Amino acid sequence: MNEHPVIARIRLNPHHRAVHRDLRDATQMHRTVMRMVPDGLGDSPRHQAGLLYRLEETDTSSTLLVQAAHLDPALLPPGYGHAEVKSLAPMFAALCKGLTVRYRIVLNPVKRERLPLNQREKRGKILPLSGADADQWWFRRATDAGLHLHVLTPTQLAPARPRDQRAAPMRHSLLRYDGTATVTDAESLTQAVMNGIGRGKPYGAGLLSLAPATAP
Repeated sequence: MNEHPVIARIRLNPHHRAVHRDLRDATQMHRTVMRMVPDGLGDSPRHQAGLLYRLEETDTSSTLLVQAAHLDPALLPPGYGHAEVKSLAPMFAALCKGLTVRYRIVLNPVKRERLPLNQREKRGKILPLSGADADQWWFRRATDAGLHLHVLTPTQLAPARPRDQRAAPMRHSLLRYDGTATVTDAESLTQAVMNGIGRGKPYGAGLLSLAPATAP
């Protein structure tokens, strides 16, 4: 067993049929990344494996970041992409209170709908947040995770959804945040990196990436 998670950076093959399928279908992408973790993890294999992932796309390339306790990229479809795997142990060892970091995370900011008092026995719908409401949601979550944000720059991403119209309805609004922050609680931050933040983790949300901030 690894004491710390590993992370795989997979440069996707733009000519591979499975890559085309996964980029169009969030459910299929989740199934593909789950191929890399061990079998026999029970009823909640993603949670047991600590699997989180994020898709990063530019005009010319697509890269998949996948984090888990154990990963075997050889279990991906042949030719799916080129993978590089490294331990996150050095990053965790470097985290300390007062450290300034750069961060990136894709999130699914939501709130639960408030219902009238006469419907207290029911649960309201999960509603996506946007604009200042989403920014405040991330600021609160970051604070709880041991980060004091200095800069938070949001980028609206395409929502995660299945392509198969016969599938159960599913749509997760996604926002990417980039910025800088100061570590206020290294232990809480370690747990946030390992466990992910917020909802939508099976569909590419929640993976927090950190790097030392460079001097201006």
